[in-house]
Amino acid sequence: MRQASVPCRFGHDVLMLYAVIPAGGSGTRLWPLSRAGHPKFLHPLTGSTRSLLQATVDRLAPLTTPERTLVVTGAAHVAAVARQLTGLPEENILVEPSPRDSCAAIALAAAVIAERDPDAVMGSFAADHLIGQPDRWADTVREAVRGAERGLLMTVGITPTRAETGYGYLETGDPVDGGPLRPVAEFKEKPEATVAEAYLRSGRHLWNASMFVWRVDVFLAELARQQPALHAGITAIAAAWGTPEQDDVLGTVWPTLPKISVDYAVMEGAATAGRVATVPGDFGWNDVGDFHTLGEVLPADGRGNVVLGGETKPGVLLHDTDDMVVVAQSGRLVAALGVRDLIVVDTHDAVLVCPRDRAQDVKKLVDELKERGEEGHV
Repeated sequence: MRQASVPCRFGHDVLMLYAVIPAGGSGTRLWPLSRAGHPKFLHPLTGSTRSLLQATVDRLAPLTTPERTLVVTGAAHVAAVARQLTGLPEENILVEPSPRDSCAAIALAAAVIAERDPDAVMGSFAADHLIGQPDRWADTVREAVRGAERGLLMTVGITPTRAETGYGYLETGDPVDGGPLRPVAEFKEKPEATVAEAYLRSGRHLWNASMFVWRVDVFLAELARQQPALHAGITAIAAAWGTPEQDDVLGTVWPTLPKISVDYAVMEGAATAGRVATVPGDFGWNDVGDFHTLGEVLPADGRGNVVLGGETKPGVLLHDTDDMVVVAQSGRLVAALGVRDLIVVDTHDAVLVCPRDRAQDVKKLVDELKERGEEGHV
């Protein structure tokens, strides 16, 4: 084993794991609650007062420490992230000057960690996921760490519960040595419904949740093999990190990096080369992609209504309603009578009303607002 465990003040065994939390995106299907300047990971969509970002850090506590937890986020979100994560060292919030997709963000964190600890194992876990059973999730990550210590690029796959067309999939091989690890043969795009049904029946396909665990030296070597220009740029930035030249190098090199996801840039090619494995997980995972999904995973009243916000008067008044998702953020009274299966979101400058089965289409409103030049509303 490359990694020791040390006692944690919370009474857990803490793996010496570096945890990276990419915190980007605007969550357009959660508009008008989620905006470019205040995206979904900063909102308390967890059924508690904790934001999605804070909940991500909370469930990492049995696996790592604040000193080994890094957040990669945009310049517009740095202050809010720092306010929410007061226990995180300031230098562990890595700022990307502009969005370059997930590979640049994750590679930057990997390279910065490698400068500190060349033998480190890191995990990358999105800031905007809900996990229903954190203890089972932590156990699954521990298994992924064991695979990473063997030199594999690990993913955490989700055991599918339905023929979902909105997620990518991992096609897996037979378990390794009878254990939980399975080789990943191929990354699959979001499928048509009939293909998703076949994936569900096969027992060999897992949802791709974009959770990754690997040794930083293994990942950076694979990045150099497949994306030499991106690797060279990231290496230059990491070498200057924490020095007086950091801002100049970052400002010069970052805009030249390709916009590409880590799946396309590294993981798909690595899987073809037999270098990727996965651990199946079943721990109540959800990526909170839209308001309908939020209504399915958060606690509801006896008639299936889910209410977020409106805790203080005038609050929310529902009469003879069923299966509603109501988000009250404006301070106004939100009232509904004799309706069902609707989403109602009330913010300080916009109100959304739509059927729950059209929740995925909310993004179209954001696209139209951008076309109209109404950037202030997105």
